[in-house]
Amino acid sequence: MSNGSQVASPSVKQRTGPSVVWLIPLVTVLIGGWLIVKTLSEQGPEATISFKTAEGIEVGKTKIKYKSVDIGVIEDVQFADDFESVILTAKFNQGMDNFLRRNTRFWVVKPQLSVRGVSGLETLVSGAYIEIDPGPGAPQKHFVGLEEQPLITTDDAGSRITLITDDLGSVDAGSPIYYQGLLAGEVLGKELANDAESVYIYAFVRDPFDQLIRGNTRFWNISGIDVSLGADGVQVRTASLVSMIFGGIAFDTPDSLEYTPADISDLVFTLHDSYEAIQARAYTRKLRFVLYFEGSVRGLNPGAPVEFKGIKIGEVLDVSLEFNRVDTTFQIPVLVELEPDRIVDRTPDADTPPEATLQTLVDRGLRAQLQTGSLLTGQLYVALDMFPNSPLNRRGGPDTPYPELPTVPGTFEALTSTLQGLVAQLDQVELDDIAGHLLGILEGADELINTAESEETVTDLQASMRALKNVLRDVEEGRVDETIAAAREVLGDLEETLALTNEVLVPNSPLQYNLNRMTAELEETSRAIRALLELLQRKPNALIFGRDEPEEPETEEP
Repeated sequence: MSNGSQVASPSVKQRTGPSVVWLIPLVTVLIGGWLIVKTLSEQGPEATISFKTAEGIEVGKTKIKYKSVDIGVIEDVQFADDFESVILTAKFNQGMDNFLRRNTRFWVVKPQLSVRGVSGLETLVSGAYIEIDPGPGAPQKHFVGLEEQPLITTDDAGSRITLITDDLGSVDAGSPIYYQGLLAGEVLGKELANDAESVYIYAFVRDPFDQLIRGNTRFWNISGIDVSLGADGVQVRTASLVSMIFGGIAFDTPDSLEYTPADISDLVFTLHDSYEAIQARAYTRKLRFVLYFEGSVRGLNPGAPVEFKGIKIGEVLDVSLEFNRVDTTFQIPVLVELEPDRIVDRTPDADTPPEATLQTLVDRGLRAQLQTGSLLTGQLYVALDMFPNSPLNRRGGPDTPYPELPTVPGTFEALTSTLQGLVAQLDQVELDDIAGHLLGILEGADELINTAESEETVTDLQASMRALKNVLRDVEEGRVDETIAAAREVLGDLEETLALTNEVLVPNSPLQYNLNRMTAELEETSRAIRALLELLQRKPNALIFGRDEPEEPETEEP
């Protein structure tokens, strides 16, 4: 290489812009950020749910469902700070933010038996899951789960109602509500009122039954078995097997000309003890009277009906016992309450008050009487009826606070009085004198039969009969002469016998009278003994149970 040749030196130029090498990490950062944003944007919301126990909950497996659709999963289970509950962390799918509001409810679905039947049987295979019932309200991220499945959800159409009662009975959460025997709703819960004497019942009536509820709707308790023992006997009533076990409520809405509001949201309905209690309160006008009875009132209790012509028009309120120190006597006042509106007055333009009408009826014979309502229970009731010829006996004094209705003795009491009078008359009969006369008659008969003249008379009659028999035999054999002679001899003996008999039995003599009377009595005794023997032959137990059916007349054979 020659010295004259020159090597060109490289020229170095300095770049003023960013290097291309930095594009790669920049693109990587951008892509990563976009992926992060995209992932976060597509990720669903999270919430925490508190339960008392985590029974049946498995992390990563227990699903959260709404209408059988998976909308989330449980990702974590932790104890609360006080260790009295567990907190579940739930991960929801995208778009579930509107479900997480203040009134949203969560509960664990598992097999259980309730009033509505068996539910959650599918969890025996798939395992327990958490059901959600979305509700309105502000957004919320922490919830307290329900320990039991709710009876209604936000999808159920109907109306909530509030009842108040003094006696809850068997009504509890889940008890059915019936309308005309159809299941119309259920009880949601109960709460003690502020006065500590009443109980509020919160219930739900489903559509379309809730449209039948008005301001005058009546509710009554049909819980368990209603067993009542009264004047009508033993009565057993129950609505259904479910209400007998779990309790129940029934309702109806009577027709009325008065305006009744249809908006029931602010109304509190009364839960009556029974339908009969509603009917009793339907009559607002009530009149009270006092009755006085002399005999025993065993079996007459407060609540017993007061009936007129078999129709209940009131009831007994109180039964007491009063003592009078002046004459040392007792009387039993019975306070009754009558409902005059139960009797419909068809008289045109009738403006007479019920008190005046009752006074008119009393003047015409209206009386109160105790009668037996049931032979099985022995319960009594008060019966009002017309007794035109009965005396008007009033036993109340001027200090009686209630008007008095007169009374008459009951049927059993009157029968007892009659029997007592009969016994008193029998006590007055002189049985000793009668027995003395009968003894004299028997002694006279004994003297008549056992006298020597009577024995001779009987002997002579027997001899005459034997002779007459011999005569007849001789006639048959042809010995007429001997027969005639023997007949004359027999006739002579017969005349002597008749003469002796006439001497002993003089016509209209006391001995003949006594003999005839004794003979008649012996005939009557024989007939009575014969009838008794025939009765015992047909019915051996007649001496114990008596003759409960009339005897058929005997027919003589031809």
